[in-house]
Amino acid sequence: MTKLFKLKLIALAVSSTLITACGDAETNIVEKDPIVVEDEHDHDDDHDHDDGYTIHSLGRLVVLAGDSNEASFFDLDNSELLDTFTLNNDSNTLSASPGFRYAVIANRTQDYLGFIDGGMWREDHAEHLHDYEQGPAFSSYELTSGSRPTHLITHDGQLAIFYDGDAETGTPASVEVLTDNDITNATATLTGINYDINMHGVAEPRGEHLLSTIRRDDASSTSNAKVLPDQVGVYHLHDGNYELEQTLEVTCPDLHGAAQNHDYVVFGCGDGVLIAHQQGDEYEAEKIANIVVVGDLRIGSIYGHEDSESFIGIASGHGGGGGGGGGGGEAVIVTIKPATAEMEEVEWQLADGASAVSYSFSANGEHFLVLDSLGFLNVLKAHAHDGHTHWELAGQVDITEQDVTTMPEGMKFSMTVAQNSQFAYVADPIAQHVVQVHLEDLEVEGELELAFPPAAITWLGIAQEEEHAHEH
Repeated sequence: MTKLFKLKLIALAVSSTLITACGDAETNIVEKDPIVVEDEHDHDDDHDHDDGYTIHSLGRLVVLAGDSNEASFFDLDNSELLDTFTLNNDSNTLSASPGFRYAVIANRTQDYLGFIDGGMWREDHAEHLHDYEQGPAFSSYELTSGSRPTHLITHDGQLAIFYDGDAETGTPASVEVLTDNDITNATATLTGINYDINMHGVAEPRGEHLLSTIRRDDASSTSNAKVLPDQVGVYHLHDGNYELEQTLEVTCPDLHGAAQNHDYVVFGCGDGVLIAHQQGDEYEAEKIANIVVVGDLRIGSIYGHEDSESFIGIASGHGGGGGGGGGGGEAVIVTIKPATAEMEEVEWQLADGASAVSYSFSANGEHFLVLDSLGFLNVLKAHAHDGHTHWELAGQVDITEQDVTTMPEGMKFSMTVAQNSQFAYVADPIAQHVVQVHLEDLEVEGELELAFPPAAITWLGIAQEEEHAHEH
């Protein structure tokens, strides 16, 4: 039985530590005394965790405050505030490292990425898996050499950071690839790519390969917005360096958005989607043209899951409905099926007056989640019919009792998905709390009360590949 959990934040004494970064960026961290976390767990579940090495835990939740520069870390097992960190920079983005151990704090305008250790991780000791648990801690490891870190994409233990560069200063784009071990070991020089021109691009890490965008000169480019690339290169890691081994011949004008599963990597284009199919060390490419319902919109956001044969694409105008961020505007949700080179409209679409503020697959890929601006978590599930798989609405969860017109200016609902259970967590800036939603039951099963409006949240912890049973 999952307990209903509530927490009121309390004031803690703070001590100030100054952390100076490489280059010109610096960050002031106010670090509160960490709370010692006892290695004891009582979760009332049906799992056997008596091997002395593994830990079963709901994990931890990181919450960025919307009215300050604070990032707060909560233990989801006992609803305890573990630590709070105050950052110097405004307008940070929040995400999880590829192994879900670290919170990644990115600031595009300050050319900065920092990391905070969530305190839970797993190591493979060959004869057994060994889990660790400690209090959160700020890492002195920072990335400050790239210009305009914009797209951060994780896959299978790797994080690819695409730096757009800056046309005004003549700074070219670049890519860095790192793992949780790189953060832990403070790796000084990361593998990556250095371009000779700026671009608003994206890179997909894939083992020894890195599929990353290529911007051609303006005269050759098929993109309407020339800062957007129109080709994809396949880079292969050799002796610690990525080398361009293949340039996909199929062009992708106004390329934006990418995702991958076990067999395919998909990129969004102005005229459809580019499909790259891995065949050993080579990749075959083809284009799936936009269907009629897409119209003049562009598929600029794509979502994939390792175990899902189909991808979800979001067609929208520039800055509208694309799922990252809260802008309104028209959006059409489509299913992309690389194996059969098909694209079709999802039968369910957002209600009139609603816009999507966040999208995500569930941990096991069985559900696709659409959080909308009216306060509904829409849960879609794939169903097979006549030999075809279609995404259908399994149900909606109303996550707020508040008047959505009272949303604080510049804020929105936000969401994160647990990687070891069927839970999603949704933050409500109006009610100043986070609700825990069980995706199979379509019920709110917990509530974490805050003393501030949450601007962003992310889940950290020990991810599980297998699906965990849920007991009531």
